[in-house]
Amino acid sequence: MAKGNKTGGRVAGTPNRLTSELRSVLKDMLFNELQSLPDRLDKLPDKDRIEIILKLMPFVCPKVEPVSSGGDEPFKWG
Repeated sequence: MAKGNKTGGRVAGTPNRLTSELRSVLKDMLFNELQSLPDRLDKLPDKDRIEIILKLMPFVCPKVEPVSSGGDEPFKWG
C-alpha cells in the first residue's frame, strides 16, 4: 500500500454511523436522567442536595470575573 492512498473504509466525508448512533443513545439516556433529577434531589439530605447544586451551577450560570480599572482609565458610575 502506497503511503497516502486510501484503500478501504468509509469514503471521505461520510459520517461514522456507529458514532452517530452512540451519541443518539447517550443523548436519550442523559435526557431521561435530567428528567428524574428533581425527584432524586428532593430525596437527598439538604447538605448533599446543596453540594450537588453547587457542582452543577457552573454549567448553567457563567462565572463572573472581577473587572479592574487601569490607572489611566476614568471611572464612571452608570
